[in-house]
Amino acid sequence: MDHFNLMQFFEGYVRNYRRLNLSSDHNISMFTKREIDYFASLGEMLGFDVFIEDRKVDKEKGRSRPMDLSWWKWDKRISDDTYVSLDLHLERESQFHKDVETIEKLFSETEEGYQPTHVIGIQYIESKERIAFLNNLILEKNSTQQSQTLMIYRIYNQNSEGQQVYAYWFKTDKTIEERRAFCKEDDFGYWFMGFEEEIS
Repeated sequence: MDHFNLMQFFEGYVRNYRRLNLSSDHNISMFTKREIDYFASLGEMLGFDVFIEDRKVDKEKGRSRPMDLSWWKWDKRISDDTYVSLDLHLERESQFHKDVETIEKLFSETEEGYQPTHVIGIQYIESKERIAFLNNLILEKNSTQQSQTLMIYRIYNQNSEGQQVYAYWFKTDKTIEERRAFCKEDDFGYWFMGFEEEIS
């Protein structure tokens, strides 16, 4: 299965964030919904069957667990009965204390047909210092799954009343690409994103 340039997905997420029309009046649940809907629409435009709150078997837990979003590849030329592949598993989490749980969901031991080609995690965390621990956990968990991985960490910046955004693309060749952005409100109270290097 071909791999996506996941950092290009992050660029689209940043450039289109203002179009989500999220304002200071919206609650956390609406931020989660709009961001998941953004990636759902992207998947549909790319030709995937897209499901929100899909489920997959977690062998360690001994039960099925929800996926915030999944993209499945259907191709009748290959199979009449089953999907060809699970191309994306996405998790989006706002609570700091669930950062490890989010990673465990993305890399859970599961059935062969539920091994995602790509995973994306969008996670609020308490501090930049937490990133090294979480990235090492991803490398450990992904050593078996071998998914291309994009982790987007969002950190509240009390000084600027905005958020710092750190993206890490874990490629299957073991290299990691990093990109940084910021998220803040515009003059009308709507949230937008921009890349760190574009700040004047």
